[in-house]
Amino acid sequence: MKKLFLLGFLLLAGCTGIPQGITVVDNFALDRYLGKWYEIARIDNRFEKGIEQATAVYSLADDGSVKVLNSGYKAKQGKWKTIEGRGVFIDDTSRGALKVSFFGPFYASYNVIDLDRVNYSWAVVCGSNRSYFWILSRTPLMERELLDELVGKAGSMGFDTTKIRRVAQQQTE
Repeated sequence: MKKLFLLGFLLLAGCTGIPQGITVVDNFALDRYLGKWYEIARIDNRFEKGIEQATAVYSLADDGSVKVLNSGYKAKQGKWKTIEGRGVFIDDTSRGALKVSFFGPFYASYNVIDLDRVNYSWAVVCGSNRSYFWILSRTPLMERELLDELVGKAGSMGFDTTKIRRVAQQQTE
Protein backbone atom coordinates (compact mmCIF):
# COMPACT_ATOMS: atom_id res chain seq x y z
CA MET A 1 0.00 0.00 0.00
CA LYS A 2 2.84 2.42 0.85
CA LYS A 3 4.43 1.77 -2.55
CA LEU A 4 1.13 2.49 -4.29
CA PHE A 5 0.74 5.75 -2.33
CA LEU A 6 4.32 6.79 -3.14
CA LEU A 7 3.80 5.98 -6.83
CA GLY A 8 0.59 8.05 -6.83
CA PHE A 9 2.41 10.95 -5.16
CA LEU A 10 5.26 10.81 -7.67
CA LEU A 11 2.83 10.75 -10.58
CA LEU A 12 0.95 13.69 -9.10
CA ALA A 13 4.15 15.67 -8.54
CA GLY A 14 4.90 15.21 -12.24
CA CYS A 15 1.75 17.20 -13.12
CA THR A 16 3.23 20.53 -12.06
CA GLY A 17 6.22 22.36 -13.40
CA ILE A 18 7.32 24.08 -16.58
CA PRO A 19 8.42 22.22 -19.72
CA GLN A 20 12.17 22.24 -20.22
CA GLY A 21 13.34 25.21 -22.25
CA ILE A 22 10.15 27.22 -21.61
CA THR A 23 10.02 30.33 -19.43
CA VAL A 24 6.96 31.90 -17.88
CA VAL A 25 6.25 35.60 -18.16
CA ASP A 26 7.67 37.83 -15.47
CA ASN A 27 6.17 41.08 -14.16
CA PHE A 28 2.84 39.23 -14.25
CA ALA A 29 -0.08 41.26 -12.86
CA LEU A 30 -2.84 38.99 -11.61
CA ASP A 31 -5.29 41.89 -11.20
CA ARG A 32 -5.00 42.57 -14.95
CA TYR A 33 -5.30 38.87 -15.82
CA LEU A 34 -8.52 38.29 -13.87
CA GLY A 35 -11.79 38.19 -15.82
CA LYS A 36 -13.12 36.25 -18.78
CA TRP A 37 -10.94 34.60 -21.41
CA TYR A 38 -12.03 32.80 -24.60
CA GLU A 39 -10.17 29.72 -25.75
CA ILE A 40 -9.12 30.47 -29.33
CA ALA A 41 -6.91 27.44 -30.00
CA ARG A 42 -5.57 24.42 -28.12
CA ILE A 43 -3.88 21.10 -28.36
CA ASP A 44 -6.74 18.70 -27.68
CA ASN A 45 -6.63 16.84 -24.40
CA ARG A 46 -8.80 14.22 -22.77
CA PHE A 47 -10.68 16.60 -20.46
CA GLU A 48 -11.72 18.98 -23.26
CA LYS A 49 -12.58 16.38 -25.88
CA GLY A 50 -15.61 17.52 -27.87
CA ILE A 51 -15.77 20.91 -26.12
CA GLU A 52 -16.34 24.10 -28.14
CA GLN A 53 -17.09 27.67 -27.07
CA ALA A 54 -14.71 27.15 -24.15
CA THR A 55 -14.16 30.02 -21.74
CA ALA A 56 -12.41 30.55 -18.43
CA VAL A 57 -13.30 33.14 -15.82
CA TYR A 58 -10.68 33.97 -13.20
CA SER A 59 -11.52 35.89 -10.04
CA LEU A 60 -9.82 36.52 -6.72
CA ALA A 61 -10.89 34.35 -3.80
CA ASP A 62 -11.04 35.63 -0.22
CA ASP A 63 -7.95 33.61 0.71
CA GLY A 64 -5.88 35.18 -2.09
CA SER A 65 -6.09 32.18 -4.40
CA VAL A 66 -7.65 32.38 -7.86
CA LYS A 67 -11.15 31.06 -8.46
CA VAL A 68 -11.40 29.32 -11.83
CA LEU A 69 -14.65 28.70 -13.68
CA ASN A 70 -14.22 26.82 -16.97
CA SER A 71 -17.20 26.39 -19.30
CA GLY A 72 -17.73 24.84 -22.69
CA TYR A 73 -20.39 23.40 -24.95
CA LYS A 74 -20.40 19.63 -25.44
CA ALA A 75 -22.08 19.43 -28.86
CA LYS A 76 -22.45 15.64 -28.88
CA GLN A 77 -24.48 15.78 -25.67
CA GLY A 78 -26.11 19.10 -26.54
CA LYS A 79 -25.31 20.66 -23.19
CA TRP A 80 -22.98 23.03 -21.40
CA LYS A 81 -20.29 21.71 -19.12
CA THR A 82 -18.77 23.76 -16.29
CA ILE A 83 -16.16 23.01 -13.69
CA GLU A 84 -14.87 25.10 -10.82
CA GLY A 85 -11.31 25.09 -9.59
CA ARG A 86 -8.71 26.94 -7.61
CA GLY A 87 -5.33 28.29 -8.66
CA VAL A 88 -2.33 29.28 -6.56
CA PHE A 89 1.03 30.71 -7.52
CA ILE A 90 3.88 28.22 -7.48
CA ASP A 91 6.28 30.73 -5.96
CA ASP A 92 6.59 34.42 -6.83
CA THR A 93 3.27 36.14 -7.65
CA SER A 94 5.03 38.29 -10.26
CA ARG A 95 5.71 35.20 -12.40
CA GLY A 96 3.01 33.55 -14.52
CA ALA A 97 3.49 30.12 -12.98
CA LEU A 98 0.48 28.72 -11.15
CA LYS A 99 -0.94 25.38 -10.27
CA VAL A 100 -4.67 24.73 -10.63
CA SER A 101 -6.85 22.11 -8.98
CA PHE A 102 -10.31 20.98 -9.98
CA PHE A 103 -10.23 17.84 -7.82
CA GLY A 104 -9.10 18.40 -4.24
CA PRO A 105 -5.38 18.03 -3.68
CA PHE A 106 -4.59 17.19 -7.31
CA TYR A 107 -2.88 20.07 -9.10
CA ALA A 108 -1.81 20.69 -12.68
CA SER A 109 0.44 23.42 -14.05
CA TYR A 110 -0.89 26.62 -15.54
CA ASN A 111 2.04 28.46 -17.10
CA VAL A 112 1.54 31.80 -18.84
CA ILE A 113 4.36 31.71 -21.41
CA ASP A 114 3.45 34.69 -23.60
CA LEU A 115 1.17 37.64 -23.01
CA ASP A 116 0.03 40.92 -24.50
CA ARG A 117 1.89 43.09 -22.00
CA VAL A 118 0.09 46.31 -22.96
CA ASN A 119 -3.59 45.32 -22.81
CA TYR A 120 -3.63 41.76 -21.47
CA SER A 121 -5.84 41.02 -24.50
CA TRP A 122 -4.31 37.61 -25.32
CA ALA A 123 -2.27 34.97 -23.54
CA VAL A 124 -0.45 31.74 -24.38
CA VAL A 125 -0.60 29.06 -21.69
CA CYS A 126 0.87 25.59 -21.31
CA GLY A 127 0.87 22.81 -18.76
CA SER A 128 3.74 20.81 -17.30
CA ASN A 129 4.60 19.39 -20.72
CA ARG A 130 4.11 20.33 -24.35
CA SER A 131 0.92 18.24 -24.68
CA TYR A 132 -1.07 20.95 -22.89
CA PHE A 133 -1.32 24.23 -24.79
CA TRP A 134 -3.87 27.04 -25.14
CA ILE A 135 -4.17 30.41 -26.87
CA LEU A 136 -6.61 32.67 -25.04
CA SER A 137 -8.21 35.99 -25.92
CA ARG A 138 -10.45 38.53 -24.20
CA THR A 139 -12.75 38.37 -27.22
CA PRO A 140 -14.23 35.35 -29.03
CA LEU A 141 -12.42 36.32 -32.23
CA MET A 142 -8.71 36.77 -32.84
CA GLU A 143 -7.21 38.25 -35.98
CA ARG A 144 -5.78 35.52 -38.20
CA GLU A 145 -2.38 37.27 -38.40
CA LEU A 146 -2.04 37.34 -34.61
CA LEU A 147 -3.13 33.72 -34.26
CA ASP A 148 -0.63 32.66 -36.93
CA GLU A 149 2.12 34.62 -35.15
CA LEU A 150 1.34 32.96 -31.78
CA VAL A 151 1.21 29.49 -33.37
CA GLY A 152 4.59 30.24 -35.00
CA LYS A 153 6.04 31.21 -31.61
CA ALA A 154 4.65 27.98 -30.17
CA GLY A 155 6.48 26.04 -32.87
CA SER A 156 9.73 27.79 -32.01
CA MET A 157 9.20 26.71 -28.37
CA GLY A 158 8.87 23.07 -29.38
CA PHE A 159 5.09 22.63 -29.40
CA ASP A 160 3.70 20.40 -32.18
CA THR A 161 1.78 23.01 -34.18
CA THR A 162 0.13 20.31 -36.32
CA LYS A 163 -1.88 19.42 -33.18
CA ILE A 164 -3.03 22.97 -32.45
CA ARG A 165 -6.63 23.46 -33.52
CA ARG A 166 -9.00 26.39 -33.49
CA VAL A 167 -11.84 26.30 -31.00
CA ALA A 168 -15.27 27.32 -32.29
CA GLN A 169 -16.65 30.34 -30.46
CA GLN A 170 -20.12 31.83 -30.65
CA GLN A 171 -19.84 35.24 -32.26
CA THR A 172 -22.90 36.90 -30.71
CA GLU A 173 -21.38 37.94 -27.38
